[in-house]
Amino acid sequence: MASIAMNAQTNCDNANSYLVNAYSHVKDAYDSNNISHIKYYANRSVESLKLSKESLITCGCKTALNLANKGIELLAKVEHVETFEDGRFYVKRARDISKESVIEIDKCAFSIYNNATDKNEELSDIQNEQLKLKQQQDALQLKEEGLKIKLAQQKEKELTLKKKQLITSYNNAIASNIKTYNNALKICDCTHEPIENVNTSENISTKSIDDIKRFYTDNLKALASNYLNELNSCH
Repeated sequence: MASIAMNAQTNCDNANSYLVNAYSHVKDAYDSNNISHIKYYANRSVESLKLSKESLITCGCKTALNLANKGIELLAKVEHVETFEDGRFYVKRARDISKESVIEIDKCAFSIYNNATDKNEELSDIQNEQLKLKQQQDALQLKEEGLKIKLAQQKEKELTLKKKQLITSYNNAIASNIKTYNNALKICDCTHEPIENVNTSENISTKSIDDIKRFYTDNLKALASNYLNELNSCH
């Protein structure tokens, strides 16, 4: 009997860890400011909820299991939404359900622990310390994952800013060159069509830094070539 109670308690602890992870991710999804981040964290939450199911079944916490299934169903819909508002609608509902599942698994774990106590099957001091250590490790793991996510977000923001500054610098250089080329052709009394930037419609902010540099380098070369052609044809 003691072994059964201990096994159930362990599975409840495992389920608790997964459900806390799921709740953490779905909160990050709700706090996100764009649809791609919402989908990313919603998917992470679904993964944790799915991992919790086996432990929930063994633990015997039917209510928490039902809530986990509801959360999975709601968050699965996020992958197919097209707007930020629709994604946040499902995430908000899933966040509330996920919070309830954490409360329910705590109730189950508490109930199992009390039943074991009533039958004089209390955990030993060493086992209690191990349980506390595991809970501390789970908390540290959650904190570490949160820090990793924040670091990734910070790096993404820095990369976006770097791209923006690079694009602005190149556009300014191109505009300056075009003005210089046209003024030079005008001074030489060349009859020509004004030199213009022909690649203004392409959105390159999603490209890598190297691809952005390559794009603008090719653009500058093309403008210089057009200028030289016009200058060579000038009489």
